[in-house]
Amino acid sequence: MITSTTGPQPADFADVRATNLAVVLRFVREHAPCSRAGIAASTGLNKATVSSLVADLIDRRLVRETGLTENRVGRPATMLVLDGSPYAAIGVQIDADSVSAVATDLAGERLLTWRRAFSGGDSVNQGVAGIGAIVRRVVNRMAKEERQVLGLAVAVPGLVDAQGAVRHAPSLGWHDADLAGDLTKALRDPGFPIQVDNDANLAALAEQRFGAHAGAGDLIYLTGEPGVGAGIILDGRLRRGGLGYSGEIGHVQLDPVGPACHCGRRGCLEAMAGIGAVLGRTPEPAEVQLEIEETVRLARAGDARTLARFESAGRNLGRGVAILANLLNPEVVILGDHYVPLAPWLLPAVRDELDERVIAAGAGGCQVVASTLGHDAAALGGAARVLDSVDSGRLPGGLSRIP
Repeated sequence: MITSTTGPQPADFADVRATNLAVVLRFVREHAPCSRAGIAASTGLNKATVSSLVADLIDRRLVRETGLTENRVGRPATMLVLDGSPYAAIGVQIDADSVSAVATDLAGERLLTWRRAFSGGDSVNQGVAGIGAIVRRVVNRMAKEERQVLGLAVAVPGLVDAQGAVRHAPSLGWHDADLAGDLTKALRDPGFPIQVDNDANLAALAEQRFGAHAGAGDLIYLTGEPGVGAGIILDGRLRRGGLGYSGEIGHVQLDPVGPACHCGRRGCLEAMAGIGAVLGRTPEPAEVQLEIEETVRLARAGDARTLARFESAGRNLGRGVAILANLLNPEVVILGDHYVPLAPWLLPAVRDELDERVIAAGAGGCQVVASTLGHDAAALGGAARVLDSVDSGRLPGGLSRIP
C-alpha cells in the first residue's frame, strides 16, 4: 500500500496509481457501503488522493455512489459500493465426465452456471475443442448482456505447473499440455487473459472468498473426485510450491501393504479414503453420481456393509487430515466434491481420528467441515482467481499493473 507522498518514490508513477486504485477497490469490496473519508482513514491515503482514485473507479464503472449515510454527526457523506455491472469473470472446471462454467460479476454474484457432459476425447486437441465451444457460449452470453470478460481461469484435475501447463491429468489422459495456449488459439485470441490451475487450488480460493469460512487465513480444501488433492491457503495466500505441484496428499502412504493405488504404490490415502474406497469400487466417471446416491440410500437404511465402509474410509481420511493438521495447523479443512453428500457419515470418523492423532490440544483448533459451495466450487474458484487479479491491480480500462 502507498501511504505517503514524501520520501523515495517508485520510478513508475502509473504503477503507484494502479496499486492505489487496487487498494481502494479492495477496501470498497470488503467494507461497502463506505465513504471516501472512511477509505482515507483506513488506508492512510490522503483525502485528495482518495477522491481522485474514487473518481477514476467510478469512470471505469467499478464503483458507484449510493445514497447518504444516516446517524452521522455533521455533513452527510456519499456512500460507495461496488458496481462492476459491465464486467464478468469466468471460471471453468474440467472433470472426467463434465465441464462446469461459472460467470460472476465483480462482487462475486453468479451471472451464469452451466454444466455440460464432456469427454477428454482421444487427444488434448479434441478436449480443447470441446472446452473452447463451451467458453465461447459463455462469452457470447456475457456479450449479449453487454459485459466485458475480465479473464478466464480453468481448473484441471491433475498436476499443473507454475506456468499453467498441464503436466499430468490421469483422469483426462492429458500429459504436457499447454492448455492456456491451446485455448487462446481455439478462441482466436479472445482479448482477455486465460489462466490454468489445479482444481483443488481454485476450489480453495472459492472457499476463501465465497464459502462458509470466507476470509480464513489458513484453510485446506480436499477434493473428493477419484483422486484426492489439497488446495492449501496459508497466511491468506494460496501455496502452490516451487513448481506448482503442492497438495498431492492423495499419494501419502498410510499402509505399505494396503490396497493398490493407480500410481503404482500401495496404501496411498487415495486408495484407502478416495471415492472408490467409500463406494467399495471405482465406477466409471459417468456412474459416480448414481453410485453415490445408491450408497447414501443404503446408509440411510442402516446397511451394515455400507456403514462399515464409511467408518473405515472416514478413519483413513482422518489420518490424512491429521497429517495436514500437524504439519500446517489450518483453521479449517473442507471436504469437497463427492465427499459432500457422504459427509454426514464420514465426518464423525474423520473428527475422531483427528482428535486422536493431532499433537496439539483440541486438534490445534482445526475444524473439519463439508463444503457448502456445490460441485462446481473449482469453477467458482476460477472466477475468484480472475477477481483476485483485479484486486491485485489488473484493472479494466487501462493503467493496470500486471501482478
